[in-house]
Amino acid sequence: MAEDAGDRVDRFLAAAGFDRAPWLAVALVAGIAAWFAGPGPGWWVAAIAGGLLLATAAAALWRGRDERYHLLAACVALGLVFAGGVALIWLRSEAVGTPALQRPVAGPLTGRIVDRIEQPAEGRVRLVLATREGETGRAVKVRVNLPLEDEDARLVEGALIRLEARLMPPASPMVPGGYDFARIAWFQGLAATGAASGPVEVLQGAPEGGALGPLQRSLADHVRARLSGSSGAIAAALASGDRGAIAPADEEAMRDAGLTHLLSISGLHVSALIGAAYLLALRLLALSPWLALRLRLPLIAAATAALAGIGYTLLTGAEVPTVRSCLGALLVLCALALGREPLSLRMLAVAAMLVLLIWPESLIGPSFQLSFAAVIAIVALHDSAPVRAFLAPREEPGWRRSVRRLAMLLASGLVIEWALMPIVLFHFHRAGIYGAFANVIAIPLVTFVCMPLIALALLLDLVGLGAPAWWLAGHSLDLMLGLAHLTASQPNAVHLLPQMGGGTFALFVAGGLWLALWHGRVRLLGLVPVATATILLLTTPVPDLLVTGDGRHVAISGEGERLLVLRPLREGFAREVLGELAANGGEPLPLAEWPDARCSRDFCSIELLREGRRWRVLMSRSRRLVDAAQLSRACSAADIVVADRRLPRTCVPREIRADRWSLARTGGLAIDLGRTAEVTSVSDSQGEHGWWRGWRD
Repeated sequence: MAEDAGDRVDRFLAAAGFDRAPWLAVALVAGIAAWFAGPGPGWWVAAIAGGLLLATAAAALWRGRDERYHLLAACVALGLVFAGGVALIWLRSEAVGTPALQRPVAGPLTGRIVDRIEQPAEGRVRLVLATREGETGRAVKVRVNLPLEDEDARLVEGALIRLEARLMPPASPMVPGGYDFARIAWFQGLAATGAASGPVEVLQGAPEGGALGPLQRSLADHVRARLSGSSGAIAAALASGDRGAIAPADEEAMRDAGLTHLLSISGLHVSALIGAAYLLALRLLALSPWLALRLRLPLIAAATAALAGIGYTLLTGAEVPTVRSCLGALLVLCALALGREPLSLRMLAVAAMLVLLIWPESLIGPSFQLSFAAVIAIVALHDSAPVRAFLAPREEPGWRRSVRRLAMLLASGLVIEWALMPIVLFHFHRAGIYGAFANVIAIPLVTFVCMPLIALALLLDLVGLGAPAWWLAGHSLDLMLGLAHLTASQPNAVHLLPQMGGGTFALFVAGGLWLALWHGRVRLLGLVPVATATILLLTTPVPDLLVTGDGRHVAISGEGERLLVLRPLREGFAREVLGELAANGGEPLPLAEWPDARCSRDFCSIELLREGRRWRVLMSRSRRLVDAAQLSRACSAADIVVADRRLPRTCVPREIRADRWSLARTGGLAIDLGRTAEVTSVSDSQGEHGWWRGWRD
């Protein structure tokens, strides 16, 4: 009988060493991502049906032929897991999603403190309150900023308080590709955020005991009392997870140097602690011949390390990234206790699926993507035949072995940097160029010097002898900070790129997973989507106009080296977002100071030449009443009109009208000008998900 296509595919899967476990995780990821990318319920139902149809068709195609086992198992399992991923995140959204307040409110607020987040570097304390919405009476959570000078020691978890506050619904992205706080708040259960506008009255104190928050803050305060300045703030972050005291300049330097991951309690810190606890327990237990001969020491050491990891996770706030890292480390401990390979793609797939089953929404966050991408890159690199041959034990001098290990460390840093680059650019629109080299020094420094010294100092503080260890820890952290500032200050250390499209990012992810999960020469096919995505990224144009969702801010690119802005932008979120998405990190120039612009007290106009066509843009800069006839004539003479007010119907520009009413439905805009105008809006990527209100308006 002639071999058909199904037989050829099955033979290919068998020859390529197809491992279903990692690809099942990929199918779950694809299903969750499909829900986020899909426009609405009809599309989500179709995606679930498509996965089930694939599984059913594969079973029918098999027809009992054992030689198609690999194809059957792959298609049935992948189809079912894909459909399950779509259903999982849909159910999660319906279960935990919290609709935002309909409109801004101001007035008295009574609620019980659920969480307290200290941010001394920002001069404030954040309180998450459980309260009730005034109009509907529904139970909601809100987050309120309180000035640090109004802080009260009684404002801890469990206390019932009353205060005057101004609350706003969580903000959607300012412009396409911007930070989507509304989506994050939806899954966190936050209905509004705001600030206190008066004193706080404590109606009922917090109950005694039961909260880890005060213990975490007490530990952070103790560390900062022993170490002052930037080193103390970072030591507190490593010991307790409290990053609120880190100065913005230091955090920016760490980000631009590619070292931000060292500030958050994640895989590196949890793994280092659990690994140290495991080795220490194993060595101490092995000192007793009686225990070594009668007990399985790896099992006891693994249990000890697991308890240490769980305790550290709880102490540092049990945030999702920390819990995710702890779960992965616990799986590694299980593998060690059972005598299995502790770090493999199959083990990593199990960890990823466990995390996604609990928090499927974490998939689209940079934390999940960066941590798992880094570990996948490390495992895939060390699993490749050339690297195994390079690291194979051999008779050689010690210096040569050290050189090989150092070369492997640098190669691992470069591979991790390349693997993470698309994720960093997609989420943050900027990437550090020298991060791989900085991490080669910083990661061993933090893992083997800074963290052990901090732990030793805390231990010695129990007997009042921690000062020398704190002195050494402070100098080691100063060395890391100096490395960050030195790296970030180098010429061209940071490159900004405009928004990466979802399709381009998907090509990067698909190519990277193909390179990591296949074996042999077939894995090189993954270079095709990676190369295609690189070309698309490098040819992505910088938007000529960026219009924020409220119509207040307009940024214009391509007119000189500086970014032109309608209103002056002070240091803050709007300036950062517009600068990153316009790929321009320089000082923005107010439009009124640009010689080719004409500005009055109420409007600014400018002509932009793109591909031989002149575009006239008219922008409102005040809300004063203007003559309707004059406004109508100005609109008819303009190609694009932008206003943070609702324009009358008589204002009809030639191409695009973006006023407060239309922007409420579309969100912010990114406009590319050529012979025609290509408009991308925030609503294009939102669909009918619960956190986006534009489709309801």
